[in-house]
Order: sequence, then structure tokens, then C-alpha cells
Amino acid sequence: MPYVLLAFAVFCETVGTTALQASQQFTRLWPSVVVVLGYGAAFYLLALALNHFPVGIAYAIWSGLGIVFIAAIGLLAFGQRLDLPAVIGMGLILAGILVIHLFSDTSPH
Repeated sequence: MPYVLLAFAVFCETVGTTALQASQQFTRLWPSVVVVLGYGAAFYLLALALNHFPVGIAYAIWSGLGIVFIAAIGLLAFGQRLDLPAVIGMGLILAGILVIHLFSDTSPH
């Protein structure tokens, strides 16, 4: 269950950040509303996940996955390309999340 909460927090943060791009600096109403709702839900779910995770672990997973998902959405939805060092860096972020999940005693299993 802790990972489900954290996964939904990542999803809501990803939706909010995608809407942030679509809001065009908060000049469009409905994407701006989605930003506020997405971030509100993301922080609420992250707070619930903190009942099960240390804050550093939860935030590392939440922000790391958010970075990777937003980069993928930026590529697919907005045509924003990444260079090789950026792709390698994101691969390292994913590797770090896997190390935390698979080997850390501070992460719930």
C-alpha cells in the first residue's frame, strides 16, 4: 500500500506539471485549475506516504520518477528533445530508485 500512495502522488505531480506547461504561465484557466488540483493531491498523497517512508526516501522516489515521466511527456506531447547526457542522467535516476527499492532497509518491502 505505501508504494500505491507514492505512485498516485507521482501521477498527480506529473499531471500537475504537464498542466503547468499547458497553462501558458497561468494564462489559461482550466490547465491552471489542473495544476492546483494536481499539486494539491500530489502533496496530500506524499504526506500520507510519509507514514511509511522516511522523508528522504519518499522524496527521492517521488521527485526522481516525476523527472523521468515529465521528460517523457515533454518529448511525446511537446516535442522537447533530450541530449545523450540528459538521457544518461535520467537512467542514473532510475537506477538510484531501483537501488533504494531493492537494497535499502529504510524502504518498505
